Amino acid sequence: MTDLPSLPGILSVEDIRRSGEAIARVQTSDGSIPWFPDGHTDAWDHVENAMALLVAGERAAAERAYDWLARTQRDDGSWPMKFVGDSIADPGTDANMVAYVAVGVWHHWRVTADEQFLFRSWPTVERALDRVVALQLPFGGIAWAAGADGQIADSALVTGSSSIYHALLCGIGLANLLGRSRPEWENAAGRLGHALRVHEEHFDARGRHSMDWYYPVLGGAVRGSAAVKRMESRWEEFVVPDLGVRCVSDRPWVTGAETCELALSLHAIGDDRTATDLVAHMQHLRDPDGSYWTGYVFADGLRWPVECSTWTAAAVVLAVDAISETTGGAGVFRGDGLPAVPDVHGECGCVA
Repeated sequence: MTDLPSLPGILSVEDIRRSGEAIARVQTSDGSIPWFPDGHTDAWDHVENAMALLVAGERAAAERAYDWLARTQRDDGSWPMKFVGDSIADPGTDANMVAYVAVGVWHHWRVTADEQFLFRSWPTVERALDRVVALQLPFGGIAWAAGADGQIADSALVTGSSSIYHALLCGIGLANLLGRSRPEWENAAGRLGHALRVHEEHFDARGRHSMDWYYPVLGGAVRGSAAVKRMESRWEEFVVPDLGVRCVSDRPWVTGAETCELALSLHAIGDDRTATDLVAHMQHLRDPDGSYWTGYVFADGLRWPVECSTWTAAAVVLAVDAISETTGGAGVFRGDGLPAVPDVHGECGCVA
């Protein structure tokens, strides 16, 4: 892969290269990518960073990141919620963090068509998704966590389950490429998609968070006219003109990653003009070295927290690639090449 994405007048190829280098500078010698230098690492943001590294021309660094995941995966297919250096700071399991490796490996395949990488990564994906499917609740949502003692949470989150839905589709896509049959993943995805589309009231309510608003679209569970209506429904509540997207509806704080994820959601339903505007409006968070500050408290005119987060830069890179249609991974959040999975009515009470 030689072409790097850009958005004319907003971010150049060199800008994207510098953002990739900014993420790579934070990567440690063992391959992990913490939130910022000396910060903690979690598997979800680590994968997002690996995806962005690949798009920004840092393929070797991206593959070191996947090697780290393979080495640190536990026997049950999961990763601890939080690493600090070589130490486990939180041994619990977050289902969304575990599932996301499937999205990363699918993205890597779409960009590189590297069969050796695909075969090498498959066991990691297989163990991860088997663990996640085992956490599905009777109504179809995925229990958001399991404690170190094995105790499984009795609730599911809209954001996390939406991301897991996308991961399951990516995992099924990988299985199809390899000629493997994973009907249990297809069943889980069918139940989960149905729950997200029809039974959102059964999920743990966190509606003040913008991610709960757009993630069912970003993850692919909600599409078409329903997705357009969902985006329109809370636009004025979350979007601050010329600045970006609020992380939570009741705080004067916009965040770069959420802004770019919303842009990816809009791209997925065909609204590239508004997606481009969002990416342009959050550039006030860009640092000259290519990194990005996490957020901005517009009531005080202050950047907060006082940190440049790797995953914010990663979200920018992925949004620019999607809108510009530059690499083979540009359509990952649009669902390009992913299988269609019909609804499955489990114990939700619906009549098929």
